[in-house]
Amino acid sequence: MKRVAYFGGTFDPVHCGHIAVAKALVPAFELDRLYFLPAFHAPHKPDRRPTSGYHRYAMLSIATANEPMLMVSTLELDKRERRYTIDTLAELKALHADSELFFVMGADSWMDIRTWKDWESVLLAVNHIVVSRPGFELSSDHVTPKVQSRIVDFRTSGNRLPADFATDEPQIFITDAVNQDISATELREDLSDGEFDRQDEIPAEVAKYIEKYELYR
Repeated sequence: MKRVAYFGGTFDPVHCGHIAVAKALVPAFELDRLYFLPAFHAPHKPDRRPTSGYHRYAMLSIATANEPMLMVSTLELDKRERRYTIDTLAELKALHADSELFFVMGADSWMDIRTWKDWESVLLAVNHIVVSRPGFELSSDHVTPKVQSRIVDFRTSGNRLPADFATDEPQIFITDAVNQDISATELREDLSDGEFDRQDEIPAEVAKYIEKYELYR
């Protein structure tokens, strides 16, 4: 059975941390393909309107151009509306009915999961990969016992799926496979004056795209 993962987020902008995580997860979970899944407008983040989906898709495409295992999905952008993850997962399960499906989220999303629509159903619907980051303490106190019973701390197994691992139910894997702490919010603030002082945190070609189209000013 093939293994397919979708990495959800706004990716505004995509940065080196996102790419490093994706590249690390492919071998760790023996994925056949990983898709970045940019949101049109995350429903649980109503206060800030993201950069246009067109630009975010373009930046992701540029960042993954030389990575054959990494793709970009327009499933949520094509809807042109705020999209709930529970609905997206139903579509993805139908689209990949013959594959083992994983949904990737960052540490912030995990800790804010109770703000998501039908959050418990989201966590029980498919396999999830929760990516930790340096200095961020992950907890499971905010989720139900049923969800807690599905958590597998991947950090204790070298961040690789054991060869004999098998389960009949979707699991929630916690991994710290990538030791990077890059904030898209801080990057946007840095770019707002037209000067960029953190060039090692955004892929070079993406930085050129941002400069050309004067994004984040």
